[in-house]
Amino acid sequence: MIGIISDTHGLVRPQVIEALTGAELIIHAGDIGSPDVLKTLEAIAPVVAVRGNNDQDPWAAKIPLTNAVEHHSYFFYVVHELDHLDVDPVASEFSAVIFGHSHRASAERRKGVLYLNPGSAGPRRFTLPISVARLRVTDTGLTPEIIEITK
Repeated sequence: MIGIISDTHGLVRPQVIEALTGAELIIHAGDIGSPDVLKTLEAIAPVVAVRGNNDQDPWAAKIPLTNAVEHHSYFFYVVHELDHLDVDPVASEFSAVIFGHSHRASAERRKGVLYLNPGSAGPRRFTLPISVARLRVTDTGLTPEIIEITK
């Protein structure tokens, strides 16, 4: 299982840690907010992260704006803002595009590619739920699950 998280804005709730425990890998789709967030997540599993539009402090300069990740023969393209997608995921043979920014969780398939936004795990924004995602990886495909954090 891959843990998918975005828009933490410096906050990692205990419920988020619980939801991501057991992950083989964690992908953070930007707006991390603090290097402490990455350290906390790295205690659970290896972390791949991209920089979000709010990650402007010097610590974030080394974090890429996009990333390509291979996991169990699946290829994932990670970008914070979907509008900044700079590849054709179908032509590039990506299995999924992982993104954040909108704070709205979603999972949909387009031309065989999974587009997954885990929503926001950070401070609540308006009335949007707090959420992360789990991505089950099997020989037969990818199964996303949005986990709403209710506490």
